[in-house]
Amino acid sequence: MAAPSPEPTSTPLPGPDPDTQLMGRLAGGDMTALGELVQRHQQTVRLLAYRMTNRWDVADDLAQEAFLRIYRAAPRYQPTAQFTTWLYRIVANLCLDHARRRHPLSLPEDSSGLVDNSTARDPQALDALLAREQAAAVQAAVARLPQRQRLALVLHRFHDLDHRQISQITGWSRKATESLLVRAYQQLRRELALWNPP
Repeated sequence: MAAPSPEPTSTPLPGPDPDTQLMGRLAGGDMTALGELVQRHQQTVRLLAYRMTNRWDVADDLAQEAFLRIYRAAPRYQPTAQFTTWLYRIVANLCLDHARRRHPLSLPEDSSGLVDNSTARDPQALDALLAREQAAAVQAAVARLPQRQRLALVLHRFHDLDHRQISQITGWSRKATESLLVRAYQQLRRELALWNPP
């Protein structure tokens, strides 16, 4: 399936959206507007890219590329959807392109840890270690999902987007989005059954 175009094509939205105003300024050559857009959205972009790649260095590169694409598209930008929807679409496409180019599975960076004697004797330290191990298990399970399921789950679970918003970002139908989410959550429940006994 072809990746959706990063440029909006529908009827412009009404209202003075700050991001739309910044894009207008950027289109007019005001580079401070790009800095403001980066400041407003960099953390969200980096987190989405990290949750898709499990590497901060790759996430930083993808975030930089996303804002470069925004800069290049500014003269043609039309606010036909929320700016964040368009931004998520750009980042999602970059992540999927990165995954297609890179076949080896990228596992979480901080997924190792050994129990030393002092940790074993300290209940609070042991609880903290178990919480870290559980978080690493979740992260590794998400990393093993097929890319489309992973993207749908990351947008839904970690970025609090609903099915309609995910469909707008990805270009997938609502039914396809729902199906991907169902399969992703089923797979995670199977893989993480040890951490959530019946």
